[in-house]
Amino acid sequence: MGDLMQPLSFAQLMGWALEELRVDGSIFGVKESQFWHGEPGRLITDCFGDHLGSPVGAAAGPQTQLANNILVAYLSGARFMELKTVQKMDGEELRKAVAKPCILAEDEGYNCEWSTELTVPQAYDEYLKAYFAIAVLGKELGLGTVDDVGFNMSVGYDLEGLKGDKVNPFIDAMIDASGSPVFRECRAWVEEHLAELARFTREDLDALSPQVSRSVTLSTMHGCPADEIERIAMY
Repeated sequence: MGDLMQPLSFAQLMGWALEELRVDGSIFGVKESQFWHGEPGRLITDCFGDHLGSPVGAAAGPQTQLANNILVAYLSGARFMELKTVQKMDGEELRKAVAKPCILAEDEGYNCEWSTELTVPQAYDEYLKAYFAIAVLGKELGLGTVDDVGFNMSVGYDLEGLKGDKVNPFIDAMIDASGSPVFRECRAWVEEHLAELARFTREDLDALSPQVSRSVTLSTMHGCPADEIERIAMY
């Protein structure tokens, strides 16, 4: 396994998934017989207003950084995605500042990680690609709709960082993705390949909401003052 995460384009992601399904009956190693099917019509309303097909979800971590990993979690039954934390220190700057491995457990265990190893714009693109992939493949495979899935963004670590020019646009674009280049890229790919899809239709594409996330998890450093947390929550 490489040290750096290498995102796939949406075309590569969907092409890989559909071809592997056709040839091997699996998607990114998850066999079709292992795909999780929810009970039709049975949804769980969580405290954020999402209507989930299952209370099971993937906790924030490496598995919720890349779109293909989020898709694997979905195929396996996850319906609440706690996306990996984004913050103002990202990409190469973060790699220079934080040691790896993220968990060092030769004797005692230390969590050395901070947040997503991607840049904030890269992380955003991965979440949008996962959102579209789940929307298309969920309907195509009879697993449900993307409306049965909650995307919970995670942000940190202080108010100054949240209000900055990396995280604040990220939050805005998770609430309304319609103006983002990756939203248009994903939509264009799906539109171009509608004839190859048996169940996902033009009506499904037109009905796809640009609001990816309706909830936020706040991640702060140990010892963050209570009034700082309150100011972040109010913001």
